[in-house]
Amino acid sequence: MISKAKVKYIRSLELKKHRNQERVFVVEGIKAVEDLLAIMPAKMLIHTSAWHATRPMPETEIIEVSDDEMRKVSFLQHPQGVMAVFPQQSVKADDWLSLPQSQLILALDGIQDPGNMGTIIRTADWFGIRHIVCSEDTVDVYNPKVVQATMGSIARVGITYTRLDDWLVALDAEVPVYGTLLDGNDIYATPLTENGVIIMGNEGKGISQALRQRISHKLLIPNYPADSETAESLNVAVATAITCSEFRRRMLKR
Repeated sequence: MISKAKVKYIRSLELKKHRNQERVFVVEGIKAVEDLLAIMPAKMLIHTSAWHATRPMPETEIIEVSDDEMRKVSFLQHPQGVMAVFPQQSVKADDWLSLPQSQLILALDGIQDPGNMGTIIRTADWFGIRHIVCSEDTVDVYNPKVVQATMGSIARVGITYTRLDDWLVALDAEVPVYGTLLDGNDIYATPLTENGVIIMGNEGKGISQALRQRISHKLLIPNYPADSETAESLNVAVATAITCSEFRRRMLKR
């Protein structure tokens, strides 16, 4: 059984201000919860009788609830039998200034849709990109809809928020900075490196003017056929997947 106070506390974490005050976030679903439990202890775990822990959790408050109680605390229309409250991870962007010299990093400029954000994190995980730097106006990574859309990949991708312009300026001058733009060069015919920063822009406005000045390699994902009338643009999550795939394909080819 779960107390009314606990129900109120968990439901409050649907709001960013409460998550940030408590420095926690909520994860739901067997795979997502178990993936995160393999990396860090949960502060609280709530489950129905259908779920059983597969590892000891001495630091975790564990509450078994009925199906009705799970529906009261869950953020999902169809609860999946287990949810957990985890501590937020504190990561400073300054700690990542040297990383683009040896690996690829995604930089997200004003991504707003939680589904897009979660899909981008999942895509980064698939292609072995372990770090994402976000502008301060990008949707909160701990938004329940973002967490759900990552399908557990949030456990394997480090994410931080900062002033992207300042962060890019502080990078080593030799670090390549890529961005997808309509006036860019065909990504399939452009040399790509194994390291650097890939900037993906806002769903409606694209990459901001301030950040465009920091791009050293402009890329275009061409439509097909080139002389036909097609959609005005690609969804940013789809564009991210295509871009990451091409970078990794070149690495395999080399």
